[in-house]
Amino acid sequence: MIEVVCADITTLEVDAIVNAANTTLLGGGGVDGAIHAAAGPVLQDYCRTLNGCRTGEAKLTPGFDLPARHIIHTVGPVWKGGGHYEKSLLTACYKNSFEVALRNGVRTIAFPAISTGVYGYPKQQATEVALSVMLDYEDRFARIIACCFNDRDAELYRSALLAVRSRQ
Repeated sequence: MIEVVCADITTLEVDAIVNAANTTLLGGGGVDGAIHAAAGPVLQDYCRTLNGCRTGEAKLTPGFDLPARHIIHTVGPVWKGGGHYEKSLLTACYKNSFEVALRNGVRTIAFPAISTGVYGYPKQQATEVALSVMLDYEDRFARIIACCFNDRDAELYRSALLAVRSRQ
């Protein structure tokens, strides 16, 4: 089941939340900074042992001070106009996050809108990528949450999800 919520992802009680991380995994701005702040300083210490993460890949850490048991860190692509493999890299972020989740017994998972902040990926296109992968994995999870930063983004996800479901 795919749900669209407008919430602070760090407050969700799920098996895993996904972090829109940077390649160092050591924290940054936006969702990444919020997750690091809420999880506590031990998250950064743990991430130092992971030796970073390449764009499209995903790595797992404990949730530490978060309600979520795990954090799956993935690095989205920076938007460069669409001709630099951005779609395939963003698709890989979602797929690899789901695969890491499956290998670690995750049944409930929440995603932010990966790459749509400072990385500049157009929201409509990113939403379509996210939902297409979420639908591919829907039957393998009890809950998949698209956690949106504001009501406008949540409405974009809801509309896109209805459109995709009506075409099935």
